[in-house]
Amino acid sequence: MSANTSMVTEFLLLGFSHLADLQGLLFSVFLTIYLLTVAGNFLIVVLVSTDAALQSPMYFFLRTLSALEIGYTSVTVPLLLHHLLTGRRHISRSGCALQMFFFLFFGATECCLLAAMAYDRYAAICEPLRYPLLLSHRVCLQLAGSAWACGVLVGLGHTPFIFSLPFCGPNTIPQFFCEIQPVLQLVCGDTSLNELQIILATALLILCPFGLILGSYGRILVTIFRIPSVAGRRKAFSTCSSHLIVVSLFYGTALFIYIRPKASYDPATDPLVSLFYAVVTPILNPIIYSLRNTEVKAALKRTIQKTVPMEI
Repeated sequence: MSANTSMVTEFLLLGFSHLADLQGLLFSVFLTIYLLTVAGNFLIVVLVSTDAALQSPMYFFLRTLSALEIGYTSVTVPLLLHHLLTGRRHISRSGCALQMFFFLFFGATECCLLAAMAYDRYAAICEPLRYPLLLSHRVCLQLAGSAWACGVLVGLGHTPFIFSLPFCGPNTIPQFFCEIQPVLQLVCGDTSLNELQIILATALLILCPFGLILGSYGRILVTIFRIPSVAGRRKAFSTCSSHLIVVSLFYGTALFIYIRPKASYDPATDPLVSLFYAVVTPILNPIIYSLRNTEVKAALKRTIQKTVPMEI
């Protein structure tokens, strides 16, 4: 078995190779999406860092999320663009492991960060008098740091474990990046115990933050319904709606992909789901938060007015 372990030294990422006539179009589409994703999220980072009106804990977490999304999409899309442009779809075993580590790292960090953002909304709506104490700058740093640390632990916990298993052929991955489920299907021998361990660990990672989010929004809804005025309820809910949309998009696809056995992996539909949460979701976040947030739009307007002075 130790000899077989070294047999597979590289993997073949099929991605969208079956769409041979659309490689140029796909390259243009994904390049546009990637550039818009990086530009949109970078703009939010700049706005929150420079505008005095966006210095609350909510925007601290939004800036962290935007920086995270830049890294998250950069793990997969540049390599996909390279494959579409050159037609070379091979990735070394170490390169595959590195990509899986960073994808898990950013994904796990986002899971925890979304839970921290839900706690921020809970404190702002349910505990407004204690909000400055509950979400002080030190607490915000601790929550963000804990999210990043969780990402490191998940990446280090899964990646070396998976790539210590024997791969003795075939080496074809029906995905455009090295995702856990399709890579596990290439492991030689019985991997049911390994698969169970990964599912349990992933379920713990996803369901615990998701449970905290549900608990926070349960309390938030109770508090909102107690507000006597309709305008007050609408204003309170508007501060949470953007976060709820992002949570639904991210956790919906993550639960579909990871909380199930590898035997149920469908190479025809699952890459499309992975495409949605790995490529599409990062570009939706700045759109959702900017279009639905008057303070962000006002900050953008102020920045444009400073950068491009009005002609007299």
